[in-house]
Amino acid sequence: MSEVTAIDNYVKKYKLLKKEIAKVIIGQDTVVEQILISIFSGGHVLLVGVPGLAKTLMVDTIAKTLGLNFKRIQFTPDLMPSDILGSEILDNNRQFKFIKGPVFSNIVLADEINRTPPKTQAALLEAMQERCVTVAGHRYELNQPYFVLATQNPIEQEGTYPLPEAQLDRFMFAINLEYPSFSEEVEVVKQTTTNNTTTLDVVFDGKEVLEFQQLIRKTPVADNVIEYAVEMISKSRPNTKRTSELISQFVDWGAGPRASQNLILASKTHAVLHGKYNPDIEDVKAVATSVLSHRIIKNYKAAAEGISIEKIIESLF
Repeated sequence: MSEVTAIDNYVKKYKLLKKEIAKVIIGQDTVVEQILISIFSGGHVLLVGVPGLAKTLMVDTIAKTLGLNFKRIQFTPDLMPSDILGSEILDNNRQFKFIKGPVFSNIVLADEINRTPPKTQAALLEAMQERCVTVAGHRYELNQPYFVLATQNPIEQEGTYPLPEAQLDRFMFAINLEYPSFSEEVEVVKQTTTNNTTTLDVVFDGKEVLEFQQLIRKTPVADNVIEYAVEMISKSRPNTKRTSELISQFVDWGAGPRASQNLILASKTHAVLHGKYNPDIEDVKAVATSVLSHRIIKNYKAAAEGISIEKIIESLF
């Protein structure tokens, strides 16, 4: 089978996948698409939204339709690294036996990741980066494919441990969840206050997800698209020759090289899922906000003058 035929087949399955997810998740089309782009790109996602926006249901639904295992970890101030990675115990034969923690799953929902101390955050972030964990000197490979979808509550910051910028950089996308529209909320209430249950069909399986990821990486990209993406990232860094006045005035730190890599990889996936065989500049623009919003650090002046991170990113176009 040629790569073009394979892409066409996956695009058909992607459309079926979105229809299945829409049986349960009303609205939030852009959020669902961005999560799927990240998954098919092999990246992790940080979801930022107030409670009650169906973040857990959304991730669970996506996991079911992809045929992947799903586990949820509720992060709390007393959570220890062993609670998520697992630990060794002494069995009846006086032999040490490793009991796997919830991190051993295909999709892990790290709920309110900023509620747990840095030591536990770092344990999860190491698993995200290395796709393996080390416990008591033994290395254990994680299941493949492997994705972490972490959530943060943007309005309740007491008793939290915000993720450092270096750790935020491990997430391919940061996605803001907005309140549903009036009509969407009416539909949500209708659907969730009855005894009706929805049966979901499995559209992909783990092997197909891995194959799709490999296909995305083989997708060719024109040099001018790569140069556009890298120039955009370069312009986000203050005090360089490419920096605009707005960036110099309102930004403390710009995005690093990992942002350039993620921007191209995500634009490849965006292009393929929309039936194109190689990305163009419009695909780069379509994923730029999700790739950059958690990597560009505004200064106090930007906050005082109400300059949003979206406006800063838009200036990079």
